[in-house]
Amino acid sequence: MDKLADLRTHLRGIVAQRMQTDPAHDLAHLDRVWRNAQAIADDQADMAVLLAASYLHDLINLPKNDPNRHLASRRSAQESEPILEELGFSDGQIQATQHAIEAHSFSANIPPRTSEARILRDADRLDALGAIGIARTFAVAGALGRDLYDPEDPFAKARDLDDLNFSIDHWKVKLLSLPDDMLTEAGHALAQTRRAQMLEFLRAFADEIGHPVPASWETP
Repeated sequence: MDKLADLRTHLRGIVAQRMQTDPAHDLAHLDRVWRNAQAIADDQADMAVLLAASYLHDLINLPKNDPNRHLASRRSAQESEPILEELGFSDGQIQATQHAIEAHSFSANIPPRTSEARILRDADRLDALGAIGIARTFAVAGALGRDLYDPEDPFAKARDLDDLNFSIDHWKVKLLSLPDDMLTEAGHALAQTRRAQMLEFLRAFADEIGHPVPASWETP
């Protein structure tokens, strides 16, 4: 077993014991983020740092409706330190991993300064797009008791967008614009493909409920 594979086995064992019950932020999510990270990584990235950040970035996972959610990535970075020390990471690698964890979060608003941080940020956001992104959207809606859509005005033509109550609104509020926010070239390309998959689903969804998708939803 090579070093990265061995490290991944150790990390999965650690986080499997700590993951909270959240259908959108479970062990499978971490596996997918690592898969995405490998797909978009560049030659400058320390893959051990990137692997650790992929599996430790959600150590502290607060619900989307928690007022302290913006602090979750900082707390995850703090929680990661003793784990990384036990795994034999150098001080520099620990700092790099912690920065990547802190900067991955949308709500934390911390600019990513390193290659690993930019890759992790894109890899995590890629998991909010495409077929998996569709599934996660509705899984979160069920967990939080949100409606799938407003039956009177599904695409907010005559009301304000409200993604705290309507799951589909979150697509327009955030998800469909994610490709333009990607920081890596490879991440941007993958995000565009996955956005197209979501729009294809949205058109079918709209057809079934009898409300056409507005043109404003089709463009970033």
